[in-house]
Amino acid sequence: MATTAPFGSWASPISAALVAAGGVSLDEVRVAGPGVFWVEGRPLEGGRQVVCHAEPDGRAQDLTREGFNVRTRVHEYGGGSYAASGATLFFANYADQRLYRQDPGSDPRPITPEPPAPAAHRYADPCPTPDGRLLVCVRERHQHGEVDNELVAVPADGGGPPVVLASGRDFYASPRLSPDGRRLAWLEWDHPNMPWDGTELMTAELTGGGLAGTPVTVAGGPKESVFQPEWSPDGVLHLVSDRSGWWNLYRVDADGSLQALAPMEEEFGHPQWVFGMATYAFLPGGRIACIHGRGPMRRLGILGPDAGGVRGTPGGPPVGRLTDLELPFTAFSPPHLRAIGDRLVCLAGSPTQAAAVVVIDPEGGGVQVLRRSQDLELDPGYLSVPEPIEFPTAGGRTAHALYYPPANRDFRGPDGERPPLVVASHGGPTAGVDSELHVGYQLFTSRGFAVVDVDYGGSTGYGRAYRRRLDGQWGIVDVEDCVAAARHLAERGQVDPARLAIRGGSAGGYTTLCALTFRDDFAAGASYYGVADAAALARDTHKFESRYLDRLIGPWPEAEDLYRERSPIHHTDRLSCPVILFQGLEDEIVPPAQAEAMVAALDAMGIPHAYLAFPGEQHGFRQASHIRRACEAELYFYSRVFGFDLADRVDPVPIAHL
Repeated sequence: MATTAPFGSWASPISAALVAAGGVSLDEVRVAGPGVFWVEGRPLEGGRQVVCHAEPDGRAQDLTREGFNVRTRVHEYGGGSYAASGATLFFANYADQRLYRQDPGSDPRPITPEPPAPAAHRYADPCPTPDGRLLVCVRERHQHGEVDNELVAVPADGGGPPVVLASGRDFYASPRLSPDGRRLAWLEWDHPNMPWDGTELMTAELTGGGLAGTPVTVAGGPKESVFQPEWSPDGVLHLVSDRSGWWNLYRVDADGSLQALAPMEEEFGHPQWVFGMATYAFLPGGRIACIHGRGPMRRLGILGPDAGGVRGTPGGPPVGRLTDLELPFTAFSPPHLRAIGDRLVCLAGSPTQAAAVVVIDPEGGGVQVLRRSQDLELDPGYLSVPEPIEFPTAGGRTAHALYYPPANRDFRGPDGERPPLVVASHGGPTAGVDSELHVGYQLFTSRGFAVVDVDYGGSTGYGRAYRRRLDGQWGIVDVEDCVAAARHLAERGQVDPARLAIRGGSAGGYTTLCALTFRDDFAAGASYYGVADAAALARDTHKFESRYLDRLIGPWPEAEDLYRERSPIHHTDRLSCPVILFQGLEDEIVPPAQAEAMVAALDAMGIPHAYLAFPGEQHGFRQASHIRRACEAELYFYSRVFGFDLADRVDPVPIAHL
């Protein structure tokens, strides 16, 4: 029989230690020959990233030697940190950012020159030529206060310096070679666009000495986002474009025209915060496997060359039938879909299943798990299964979220009491909610909190128009939607309107601080490396995001007054509720000075607050001890603010002015 106890005070086996050390992060699935490769991020090893390999029988092994950390810092967020060519591995090493070659049975050796300053030359998204002689990749050079991005060819044996293939644009990504190695496709774009705003897909002939002739623009432009160029096994170029308003899959026909293969109001693409993602893969018989959907519930389907299939345009030719597989997964994040023969490999999970590297048989539906991000099985009696919700928001619009009710088989709340709500504001802000198992949310819900994960206007997963809602409105639309989600649940009687909290990291931290500053709907908040001064972010952040705010707020410095108006740091006199802030001291994206300035202002105002700074952490926490401390500190903070006792014994957090 369930014990009656105040919401928030329930005992739960889902601990902060479990959140911090219960698993690894999984990323960058690759296929070479019969083998499957992926990257594991290991909190218990200080966040070190390791390439792992599985044989066809499922046996897995680490390939990365001690002393190496497979991670690139191109665009600061990285991705595309390695490539496999046969049994040879090429990877970027975090410490020096050089490319290394690791042959079977041999120690890794650098194949790019020593940079003029530590980590000054960085490499990402290596693509080996079919003959194994070259790697085509993105290079980012930091020198004299300037950052230059370019496309280069690196001799795979390290026998010469990199050769520049393309330069002059602000950014490059996704170099992909045709099966015969003669044609190269890639993406490029310029400030102030981000890759989800507008990119151009280019192609050119690749020769031993570089590119032959003038590159040709295949698709894209300042107002069209192209994602994942890829050559089919028979040499036909494919891509994902949002030219229709939705990221859909296209084929480039012989005359250069684009043919929509599965036109629908769903997303087949993903915001390119990192390199190397893939939402589709080629199977034998002309079939294409696709990750697609709207919002956080995604599906894996097979697009077949079926003459009775979906029509591309009214009166247009049939282009194929998309048939979804019957699978127990709703999340394929980050998207890394690869084909290995007639099977598929990807990362997959669900609200009750942690992400795993899986091999899927499209014919029979069988699933082989190669590696789980968490080894232990969580009792479903302590897991909250989220409900997708739509709710009204400002301006007569509709917004979206996943709602997680409290769930613990051992406890129930007192009659007449409603649970406190934690509103989660995702980062990006051009990102979105996903539906895989979030143990951090279950930490809250199993203790009697409700959680709502908000896909505010500007989020991905609902088409370009929804993504554009945040243009010029960052700090307004996102806040309105987070407030509307909380009010919607309170009006439905599902949460306590007097105990509403909001939390978020990075851009989600900015939304959190804006909501706490400019609105009076929340009683507490938690900011993880959040933006407090938008102008400081515009002035001081790294190249990739240095013009991001032009679209979200306005051009800097012309819109200086607007930046000041939208920055919580300048309006702390409007704050009246407790705040806890978390910050990595090596964060170059949102530098510690922002959190420190906010803390000083809170202290001057006499507002209850706590501040935890973690040495050695960057933008996002990777070390298990720091993740655990942050989880426990946030729970402790809410318990003090909302007035209940925690079942857990945690180290107290100094809270000023409380």
